[in-house]
Amino acid sequence: MQQSVHDHLVSLRRDLHRHPEPAWREFYTTSRIVDELERIGVDQLYVGKDALGTEHGDLRLAVPDDAVLEEWFEQARADGARADVLEQTRGGYTGAVAVLEKGEGPTVALRVDIDALPQPESTADDHFPAAEGFRPPHDNAMHACGHDAHITFGIGVLERVKESDFSGTFKVFFQPAEEVIGGGKPMAKSGHLDDVDYLLGVHVGLDHPTGEVVAGIDGFLAVNHFNVEFTGLPAHAGAAPNEGKNAVQALAAAIQNCYAIPRHRDGDTRVNCGVVGGGTAANIIPESAFMHVEVRGKTTELMDYMKEKAVRVIESSADMYDCTVEFEEIGEAPSATSDQSLVDIVKRVSEGSKFVTSTVERDDLGGSEDATFLMQEVQQHGGDAAYICIGTSHPTGHHTATFDVEEKSIDVAVDVLSNSILEIAARRP
Repeated sequence: MQQSVHDHLVSLRRDLHRHPEPAWREFYTTSRIVDELERIGVDQLYVGKDALGTEHGDLRLAVPDDAVLEEWFEQARADGARADVLEQTRGGYTGAVAVLEKGEGPTVALRVDIDALPQPESTADDHFPAAEGFRPPHDNAMHACGHDAHITFGIGVLERVKESDFSGTFKVFFQPAEEVIGGGKPMAKSGHLDDVDYLLGVHVGLDHPTGEVVAGIDGFLAVNHFNVEFTGLPAHAGAAPNEGKNAVQALAAAIQNCYAIPRHRDGDTRVNCGVVGGGTAANIIPESAFMHVEVRGKTTELMDYMKEKAVRVIESSADMYDCTVEFEEIGEAPSATSDQSLVDIVKRVSEGSKFVTSTVERDDLGGSEDATFLMQEVQQHGGDAAYICIGTSHPTGHHTATFDVEEKSIDVAVDVLSNSILEIAARRP
């Protein structure tokens, strides 16, 4: 990679890192993406609702309330986001799809995610972004999972493909709201994937060092997030406890019994009651309580098994204490498997790259990712999909305050992804 190109991509990544925005609040981020896409020059550019295909219905999941969206919208405006892009993304319709049309050939796509996490970043002197001056000025978000690097990969690959002899159509999906598993489904159903023959997804790190490439990630746990609200009846805890309907008792029973759901013989299953609360005072029988729950499974069917059992447990717990219960769906993602045809190409390309020091054919993610929506959409239309890991020697784990991306991994990603895309288009596996 030319030094000037490398320096530009590093500068872009640092700017994105300095302006992290959580799910459906990626206003500044989308603006910077549009800046880069217009600089490169693409044949078609879809932003906001046009990228998410909302003419078929709004399929976004886990969207924050209007007050939260407006706060981040104004922060993006103050940070210099473009007025035209802000108008296109108002209401949390973030993200973009870029299209290059370069003659006859297959349609190949790359999916990258763009959101940050709602957590503060380290201010320690030995934390590289803090030391180099691109730590965010606010403590309300951080790129703690490398999505700033993913966006940079997408821009670098798009420019490389445009300058190459690639023949066919190339699309890059800049997908919002991965961290809440809320953006994959609308992009998958947007219509932009209908003609895609081959799709690559990518993630940085995942405990693989800089210079290492995993040609195919599997082991995606299907996941579902839902919120639960218990409603009972308040009463004086000392004078008339029998007149109350204790929502916290229902909550406690539900928590205990969710964790008692039998695990399944066919594969890994998970349940977690991650956020709980309720009640108003020590001397009042609590009339309301809540819990935020996730279930996972090695396959979509195993996740469905856990969801069915958890709902049954929760409803029974509410009934036991004469309370009512309401459920709110927050987010979901299915499982997926990388197709061997693409894994073979990525492995071969990686082994021939001067930037790659080691190649692993396959590894398990062990977590969840809503790129699986896009992968399944392509596969169900008869295409192939694979999810790739570009290693980076991050100082601490993903989703921690001191996570960072070693910037040499940008060169690795752009080289491996762009050359894989060229070979996919040329060989049509």
